[in-house]
Amino acid sequence: MSIFSHIKYFMNVKLGARSYIMFNRWRNARRPLRWNTKYLAPPLKVDKITKELIALHYLDGHYVDGRKSVAWVTSGAPVEILQALGYYVIYPENHAAICGVKRKVVEIAGEAENAGYSLDICSYARTDIGAMLSGKSAVGTLPKPDLLLACTNICQTVLHWYRILSYHFNVPLIIIDTPFIYTEYSDADIEYVKNQIEDSIPVAENVCRRSLSFKKLQNVVKMSKDASELWLQIIQRGTHIPAPISAFDQFIQMAPIVEMRGKAATVNFYAALLREVDERIKNGVGAVVNERKRLLWDNLPIWHRLRYFAEYFGTMGISVVASTYTNAWGELAPLMDKDRPVESMAKTYIYPVLNRSAGSKLGTIKRMAEEFHINGVVLHSDRSCKPYSIGQIDQRNRLIHDDRMPALLLEADHNDTRSFSEEQTASRLDAFVEMLGI
Repeated sequence: MSIFSHIKYFMNVKLGARSYIMFNRWRNARRPLRWNTKYLAPPLKVDKITKELIALHYLDGHYVDGRKSVAWVTSGAPVEILQALGYYVIYPENHAAICGVKRKVVEIAGEAENAGYSLDICSYARTDIGAMLSGKSAVGTLPKPDLLLACTNICQTVLHWYRILSYHFNVPLIIIDTPFIYTEYSDADIEYVKNQIEDSIPVAENVCRRSLSFKKLQNVVKMSKDASELWLQIIQRGTHIPAPISAFDQFIQMAPIVEMRGKAATVNFYAALLREVDERIKNGVGAVVNERKRLLWDNLPIWHRLRYFAEYFGTMGISVVASTYTNAWGELAPLMDKDRPVESMAKTYIYPVLNRSAGSKLGTIKRMAEEFHINGVVLHSDRSCKPYSIGQIDQRNRLIHDDRMPALLLEADHNDTRSFSEEQTASRLDAFVEMLGI
């Protein structure tokens, strides 16, 4: 590690960026609020902290060279090992989601498409590969990886996607293969994943030239568990009527639990968010001003239309109070155990919603529908995320016919604006609202 790299980091991140953040807070406090408070509650106060955490995270990456080894990982990977070893970690899916929110995907993914990658590939993957080929990004340049870590618990696309990254950057690739769980996992399943995690440790140690401290790993796992438990409590506050936080709020506030697991700042952030949500409950503040109906959202959000959906439902007095997607980042918290970190990671990372059956997801939807007093379900049939979308037609039919629950199948893509039809979406939403009796 060079002294120059540390000086550059201190001047640009610790000093320069934080001074700019303080200036931005001062300036934004004087700007008029651009928000439809007639139908929606004012933005959460922690919103600015979320943006600052994300901005500082990516800025840190701009000056990471010479200070830390860099790992690119899939969102469902056992990242605690890398955090304990001191890696700077990038999640390409999170980066792609930011590009989606800023509507930069068509431009960046177009670079991958021009290179021969099919439009049928996940838009996250196309965005990441396009950024890799062109250097384009919504957050500036990304640091090149020294190590790649992919876990197959979310989809098989990551297997091929990360092989492409490994070939391009000529760096080691660790693959953690997880057996698909149709009903319940077995001891053999856990042992299989546990052995792979254990085998990955020497590879990660060799790249960063450090030895893994068991005590450090325990601490990181504990912080992952603490943050996940706080996140689960925040989500469960949506059972209150009116719901103090919407699924659209959760989609934004979930960034740290995905990208910054195992960090003290993430635990502190969710503790602050929980306090604010509880304050809303105490004061009777709902995410939607006049809550009349309550919905559950299934699958990934449509990142490039978050405000569109929030305002559409808000004007109708409809609050989208829960999501199977945001719930997935909290429901596994009980499986984490700092005293048995590797084994508990094997259990945690084998059991995400995408590594379980369509019937299991339907069971989760029905359980959440009861807990959150749901009046209807929106199932986002995501062109890019086929594993999440498989079975949704049957799930919709079961909800409608077995549970008398209004359910809408909404076709779009979580990131690619070219797969979104404004007119078709508005027509389907209007028909669905009629089904809800509004």
